[in-house]
Amino acid sequence: MSASSQAPITFQPGANADDKDTKKSEDVPANAVSATPKKKEPPPESPESVRQRIYVVLSFWAIILIFGLPIWWKTTAIYRARLPLDQMMDWADGRACRPVFPLRISIEADSLQDHEAQHLLRTTQHALDDLNDFSAHHLRLELSPSNASTAVTGLSTGGVENEELALVIRLLPGTTTKADLQSYAPILDIYYTANQIPSSSSSSSSLGNYIANRLRGMFAEEQAMISYLLSTSSAPPERSPKALAPEVAESLAKWTTRSMKYSRTYHLTFSLFTPTATPSSWDIASALEEHLKPLLESFSSISNFTIDTQVQLYATPGVSGNVLKKEDLSGFINAAEWPLSPSIGGAPTINFIMYVGDMEVEGGGKSWLIPQWGGVVIQSDISDLRPAMLIFSNQLMSLLGAPESGSLPLRLMTLVRVRSAGLLLKASGTMGSLARLTLALPSISIPRSVADGVYTTIEHLRKACDGLGGQEALENARIAEEAAEKAFFEKSMVGQVYFPDEHKLAVYMPLLGPVGVPLVMTVLKEVRAWRKRSRGSR
Repeated sequence: MSASSQAPITFQPGANADDKDTKKSEDVPANAVSATPKKKEPPPESPESVRQRIYVVLSFWAIILIFGLPIWWKTTAIYRARLPLDQMMDWADGRACRPVFPLRISIEADSLQDHEAQHLLRTTQHALDDLNDFSAHHLRLELSPSNASTAVTGLSTGGVENEELALVIRLLPGTTTKADLQSYAPILDIYYTANQIPSSSSSSSSLGNYIANRLRGMFAEEQAMISYLLSTSSAPPERSPKALAPEVAESLAKWTTRSMKYSRTYHLTFSLFTPTATPSSWDIASALEEHLKPLLESFSSISNFTIDTQVQLYATPGVSGNVLKKEDLSGFINAAEWPLSPSIGGAPTINFIMYVGDMEVEGGGKSWLIPQWGGVVIQSDISDLRPAMLIFSNQLMSLLGAPESGSLPLRLMTLVRVRSAGLLLKASGTMGSLARLTLALPSISIPRSVADGVYTTIEHLRKACDGLGGQEALENARIAEEAAEKAFFEKSMVGQVYFPDEHKLAVYMPLLGPVGVPLVMTVLKEVRAWRKRSRGSR
């Protein structure tokens, strides 16, 4: 049959599509334009443009590196003057100065022959050296010029002109052995008997031992005060004085707490406070002239004083009652209502208050001392101010740091030596603190004025150390202490301490960010372009 003779038909899925595409492509004219957009490449950059762009980037960086960074460094750099840190630490550690107080004591022995006086001087000096266990405080005996006709080996016989005599001993013949210290002159009269004159063959004498023991007792308090100051300083162990007895150390600790800081000028304020309208005046001018002015004149070589007075009516104390307990004394001063100026003209003020009333301190007494501030006297009758002036005089001596025993000239001379030692040690300690501060804070500024103050301090410290014991040493120590304090508390140094690195970052980032980021990104972009051109040229 015809149906069985037909060939089988095979279906191919992609045949018709390919035939259609082939047919379409054959139907497209040869000059037809494709509607699909092609990606355009930028025109090749000329070498001149590349070099120009590189020059522009380099010019910006050159301006920053050559002009910007030096100007920024110069305007923001912290000036640090060069300090002699090694010398400062030597003074602080006690290696630059060994405080020595050679006290010159002159002996007048007109009643003795020259060889007898020289032998007595020798035996007395040996007795003193045996008793002395503190080498920094040395009593050096010498004969007065009338007896010093010949030199004595190992002893001072003529004295040094620029050194001051601490004491003059006058040997006077008498019926008994006794000593009499004059009240208003540094003169000690010692009476001896004829059998106490040592023979030339004797190695010791009773008179020499008596003089040595007497001198040791007179200068024991001064020696303890200087020893206490040195023991509280940073002196090397080999130079530290012998440990003081606990009760002596406690007494000296109270002395340092009670005393005012040394000043070349003090202001004294004498105030009369009364709870009623009377008395409205007091004869303070004549009382000061008669009882206090001589004492202040004796202090002229140590400190100067200015004085003012005042009267306050209806003044109510801070505590009530006729018997004041010891715990009430600190609240007696009514600072809120009483016109007490803390300081006048920059000088430390010492207040002396006389309160009119019948109060008394528990246990007896109507006066007390306020450490580093002043004194109070309660007196019901002010017609006679002499008792109060005597109390104020003793309180003033205590507040100024004078020793409690001895005649007035000896107490003042001791005060000179003690104040010299205290100021020297304090200035040395300040130098050490400044040196440690400089090393600990490298970002702190050190102006030139600080360096000048340091060199001034060191210069006067040397002078004070070389002449300890005299008035010049006190003046040099005072200048050194003032210069050291001024250098340490320089205002421009303190401000840099409160300027941390985080604050610097907060200041610089808003300025450097907008400027630095485009410059850095441009450099990175140019580096990538250069690497691309290098790969393309290969």
